[in-house]
Amino acid sequence: MSQKNDPKNPNQINIELPEEIAEGQYSNLSIITHSPSEFIVDFIQLIPGVPKGKVKSRIILTPENAKKLVHALKDNVSKYESVHGKIKSVEQPHGIPMNFGGPTTEA
Repeated sequence: MSQKNDPKNPNQINIELPEEIAEGQYSNLSIITHSPSEFIVDFIQLIPGVPKGKVKSRIILTPENAKKLVHALKDNVSKYESVHGKIKSVEQPHGIPMNFGGPTTEA
């Protein structure tokens, strides 16, 4: 699956989406770590009753692109909530470590 170039818009980016990537990966936990030069986001799948989660995907971003992602997510969450109502935040279950030796946040 890919988009065709539009000759009327020379700034258009051609992005290919392979079938195996288009299926996506389910994640119900993410761990974010960073260094001076990059942000690393691990998308994890936790199964209830199973004490071991599995990283399903890892994305590495520059700090600039991480900040752009934060703004894009805020904008999309705002648009979603304007249509579907406020998203309820569920408290994180106890016992899941969120610090693996570096500065982290979780989403």
